[in-house]
Amino acid sequence: TSTMGKKSVRTGLKRVKGTTAKSHSPSTKASRAVSFHRAGKWAIKKKNGGKFPVHKKAAVKADATKKAPRFYPAEDVPQPFARRNVAKPAKLRESITPGTVLILLSGRFRGKRVVFLKQLESGLLLVTGPYKINGVPLRRINQAFVIATSTKVDVSGADVKKFNDAYFARPKTKATKSADGFFAAESQKQELSADRIADQKAVDAKILDAVKKVEFMKPYLNSRFSLSK
Repeated sequence: TSTMGKKSVRTGLKRVKGTTAKSHSPSTKASRAVSFHRAGKWAIKKKNGGKFPVHKKAAVKADATKKAPRFYPAEDVPQPFARRNVAKPAKLRESITPGTVLILLSGRFRGKRVVFLKQLESGLLLVTGPYKINGVPLRRINQAFVIATSTKVDVSGADVKKFNDAYFARPKTKATKSADGFFAAESQKQELSADRIADQKAVDAKILDAVKKVEFMKPYLNSRFSLSK
């Protein structure tokens, strides 16, 4: 508007009849041809010889997890978790070396003193009495159930390469469901094979020679460990 003696004149934008104001985001839907062009699909067809590329479906693995059933039990069913951890053999204690005299803390021979020979792949310890001294045969024992002593025996002459975890594996037997078969299985004792007895004698022979060279070593291995007040 203008003042100072002049007539005020109001000026403004005039709307032309038959036209509408254009907005940046029109609400009207674009046609199929416009949408096709905007999406750039024409470039994909041109690149692939006028056709859309067809992607092959990935082969379904045989062990793929199945679709969950529509109905499920009212009580929760425990499902085992998939574990990827691999059992590794325990690290051998520094106080245990070939020839170390160990004291057994569990099992039928607890309290007995034995001679350590080597550590097997499973982490268990291979020990022997020797059998002729204290009645402990070649057997495996967990190092968590032994006490290492400072006494040592020379076992360099004993050959223990053939002994592994498979050597001590027990043969599988079918379980009997009847009561008579259960008690009959208990009464049967597993007899040692001739090869097992020969291996025991071969290993103990070398250790006995080393034990004889050390004074009081034989009665020491034969004595049972015990605590007194």
